Amino acid sequence: MLGKEELPVLRWGIVGCGLISSWFVSDLCLERLDATTRHIVQAVGSSSTEKGSAFVSSHCPSQQPAVYDSYDAVYNDTNVDIVYIGTPHVMHCQNALDAIAAGKHVLCEKPIAINTPDAKKIIDAAREKNVFLMEAVWTRFFPIAKKLQSLLHEDKVIGEIASVFVDFGLYMPIAEADLTRRTASRDLGAGALLDIGIYTLTWASLALDTSPNRLANTNPSIKASMIFGSEMDLDKKVDELTSVILQYPDLKAHAICTSSLLYKTGEEFACVIGSKGSIAIGGPGTSKPDYLVVRLNGEEDQRLEFKVPGWGFHYEADAVAEDIRAGRLENDTCSQHTTLTIMSRMDDARAQCGLVYPQEE
Repeated sequence: MLGKEELPVLRWGIVGCGLISSWFVSDLCLERLDATTRHIVQAVGSSSTEKGSAFVSSHCPSQQPAVYDSYDAVYNDTNVDIVYIGTPHVMHCQNALDAIAAGKHVLCEKPIAINTPDAKKIIDAAREKNVFLMEAVWTRFFPIAKKLQSLLHEDKVIGEIASVFVDFGLYMPIAEADLTRRTASRDLGAGALLDIGIYTLTWASLALDTSPNRLANTNPSIKASMIFGSEMDLDKKVDELTSVILQYPDLKAHAICTSSLLYKTGEEFACVIGSKGSIAIGGPGTSKPDYLVVRLNGEEDQRLEFKVPGWGFHYEADAVAEDIRAGRLENDTCSQHTTLTIMSRMDDARAQCGLVYPQEE
């Protein structure tokens, strides 16, 4: 095993100093015996140097990144290899395009954009510039996600999958929220689907899209419904409750995905049901799983634990670093095709329910 100083290095520029960025950066600085890369926080861009310096002091005090009061300065820092974008959803497209134009690799928080046309624009720009690009759907990189797929599709422990139920709820009602904040502002792309519903669609995709029984060039049908924070007040017309049903005729299976800002999900947030039993998925949140419970017909439950150091963002960071070292421009676990697939499903759900953001009007 290589010592810390012997590991290959990846130098990160951080754009946005919000909560998700703080978790990501703290994981980059985490001491791990299994690390495959030494991640350096090279630069931080914020709205002010004061805010940026406070962010560094709180979340990566062991490193001394350059702190800038603009994002452009991060993109143009010659010591930065890759830019992590942790800004509000509606800023992702322009932030990513600017970083790509400067020749930087990009890891952009989910959702990569607010709709498919913007996502395609980013992907096309990255391909033209020959730089790495990935949507930061961190949950896909947890060891538990790969184990679930192995149990379902290789070992077939529960037989033929018939149903997937996934829920993600957080108590953040729009009526009680500050409408200037990212989690409540329609102008900033708020709403249950884009913010947390993407994780429910991701689990459904992990369970069903990768099935070896899928027929080529087929897509599930989608039915969606939403309840808005307010039908009367346009500023509050973001979804507080969203339900998406995916029907897979080729698999004779369906997925029911629900997300809400009106309650907190319990520990077991998902269940995959098959002909021989079921597998429940649990943990602190739908985005941060840490155990499976295999329940086979007529047998005792089997619980599988997956301890996660830190927050778990380091799994995707290591994967990105390995891709870049190998000269790959995208990642197999969260491919650009996968990003467009999930984004198109969210577009479809919003279109059915009449949720349009100001940037699309």
